Amino acid sequence: MKSGVTKGILTVLMLGILAYFGIQIGGYFSDPLSTVTAYEYQVEDAVTVTGYVVRQEEVLSDAGAGVLDLRRSEGEKVGAGQTLAVVYKDQSTLDARDQIEALSARLEQLQYAQDASLSSEVSLRLDSDILSRITSLHTTLSEDKLTSADSVLSDLRSLILKRDYTYTDAADLSGEIADVQSQIQALRSTTSAATTVIAAKSSGVYSAVVDGYETVLVPDTLKTMTAKEFRAIERDGSVSSRVGKLIYGDTWYFVTLLRQSDAESLASSTTLRFAKGIDTPFRVKVESVSEPEEGRCVVVFSTNKFLSEVTLLRQQSADVVRSSHEGLRVPRSAVRVDESGQSGVYCRVGVTARFKPVEVTYTGEDFCLIRGTSDEDKRRLRAGDQVILSAGELYDGKIVGN
Repeated sequence: MKSGVTKGILTVLMLGILAYFGIQIGGYFSDPLSTVTAYEYQVEDAVTVTGYVVRQEEVLSDAGAGVLDLRRSEGEKVGAGQTLAVVYKDQSTLDARDQIEALSARLEQLQYAQDASLSSEVSLRLDSDILSRITSLHTTLSEDKLTSADSVLSDLRSLILKRDYTYTDAADLSGEIADVQSQIQALRSTTSAATTVIAAKSSGVYSAVVDGYETVLVPDTLKTMTAKEFRAIERDGSVSSRVGKLIYGDTWYFVTLLRQSDAESLASSTTLRFAKGIDTPFRVKVESVSEPEEGRCVVVFSTNKFLSEVTLLRQQSADVVRSSHEGLRVPRSAVRVDESGQSGVYCRVGVTARFKPVEVTYTGEDFCLIRGTSDEDKRRLRAGDQVILSAGELYDGKIVGN
């Protein structure tokens, strides 16, 4: 009797278990849950081209024979009358110049020690300046800015010598100062006639590289350039200079060929992205679009940004970005419209489906870029949210998982 009851209970339990799993399996197939992660994405409508960087340039007169010492760095802004380079008759004259500079630095340090009151306040200020230069030197070296590091090191050396002289009696320095001044005067008398100074006639940006396009690519001729003339651009091999060139004005240009349809679809301004020279995309003005020739147009872009960064660029590959769209990428089927007409997506939050209102910023072939439009924290769409693709009939607050 007991055996029959036990078997009956076991049978009922087994049927209950089978029924439970049957319901769960049936629920899965009738109401399957499928999700996808929303992530940041960008879509661009861009055309890759090759063109030329054009600037208002003046090739500086060559220095002739002698040892050339360039005094300006690439892309440096200079004022009218500032020294660009010095030509020395020979190497010995250049060596004498180096001696003069070293002696002049020493003279400055000696005069500082003599003229200053050399109080504890002065010493403390020097100590603070030395510590500041050491920190600056460490920073520039860690960033591989070797040119800047050389300047900081020179300042640091000068400060250390000044600090050292604070331990010397100022009265004992007069004789040393006179001796250094005498040495400087003697060296200057022997080198003054053996040097030629090259100065900037007008303010501009300095570049040490002359590539032969300076007289070929001129801003004034760009707006009338034809596609045939663009294809015929060649450097002028007769143009050269050891001294370099000056670039005038703030505006520079990029001239290229575009298909007629692409050129005619350009707005008054657009975005360029260079393959090298400038790390970030930048806005440019569309200066002119030529008449089409064999389906191609000459397009001239201009900007007044980044001039010092493009002094070494001439022939350049670039992307003309006509439009750009950003947002969270989800499949098109994930975007739904609720009963009030609001577009949105359902996201799985725990075991609940939550409707999050969105705006569609771009529609692709099988995906959309969207952004959330709700300020309410639980309704705000974020990157990483689990967007529901399918879960049977959806509504806000529906239980969609265990």
